[in-house]
Amino acid sequence: MTAATSDRPELGIDVDADGIRTNCLVAGDEAAPPVMLLHGSGPGVTAYANWRLTIPALAQRMRVVAPDLVGFGFTERPEGIEYSMQRWVDQAVGVLDELGIDRASLVGNSFGGALALSLAARHPDRVDRLVLMGSVGVPFEITEGLDAVWGYQPSPENMRRIMDYFAWSRELVTDELAEVRYRASVQPGFQESFEAMFPAPRQRWVDAMVTPDDVIAALPHRTLVVHGRDDRVIPLENALHLLRTLPDVRLHVFGRCGHWTQIEHADAFNRLVLDFLVA
Repeated sequence: MTAATSDRPELGIDVDADGIRTNCLVAGDEAAPPVMLLHGSGPGVTAYANWRLTIPALAQRMRVVAPDLVGFGFTERPEGIEYSMQRWVDQAVGVLDELGIDRASLVGNSFGGALALSLAARHPDRVDRLVLMGSVGVPFEITEGLDAVWGYQPSPENMRRIMDYFAWSRELVTDELAEVRYRASVQPGFQESFEAMFPAPRQRWVDAMVTPDDVIAALPHRTLVVHGRDDRVIPLENALHLLRTLPDVRLHVFGRCGHWTQIEHADAFNRLVLDFLVA
C-alpha cells in the first residue's frame, strides 16, 4: 500500500486489492466505524466524482474508504481482465483486507448498490449495515436513461445529454460541468474499459447484476434504501422491490430528485446516512 504523490483530490492511496492496484480515497479516524462507498457506472466516474460531497460528512464520525472499482477511475486496468460482479466483489474485499478492516458498512450507488448486495450475499460476515441508493441488483427492464449512459460515446454534447438523465434540476447540468465530466471520460484508458463493460445489447448486464430474491430475503443486514422519485436512470420500482424483499429495511424517497441523490440533496442525504450508520 503506497500513498499517491499528487495533490489531485481524485487520487488517494494505492492499495493492492486481490492483485489489482486500486486507487482508494481514505478519510476519518482509523479507530472509527468503517464504511466503504461504492460508486456508480457512469462515463468518466471516479470515487471522488461520485462521493466528493459525501466523504467529508461521513468522515466526521466514520472511517471512510472509497475505491475506484476496476474498469473505472484511476485504478489499474490489467490487460485481458474480464469484468464481472465476482471480480468487483473480490476487489472490494481485497481493499478491506489490505486496510485491515474485518467488517464495514457499505453505501452503494446504482451499480455500486448491486455490488453491495452481491458482496453482502457472498460475504455476510464482512458487512455491517447497507445503504442502497438508486440501486441496481433486482430485475428490471433497462431504461432509456441507463441504456444511453452505458452506450455513451465521448463528446461534450453527448455528455450533456447523459447528464440530463441524471439530474432532476436543470440548474445542476451546466455546460461547464458537462465539459469537466467529458474531459474525465476521455482520459487514457477510460472509454476503452467503459465500452468493454457494457456493450449492446445492454439488458444482459442489468440481468447479470441481479441478486436473486430468495438470497436478498435472507440477508440479515440492517438496510436503508434511498431513491429519487424522479429517477430516469434506475426506476423507483427497484426501491419498492427491495422494500418488499429485504427483511430489515427502511426506505427514504426524495421528491424533486433524479439519480444524483447524494448531489441533489447532499446535506439531507449525508444526515440520513450518517444517522442510520452510527445509530
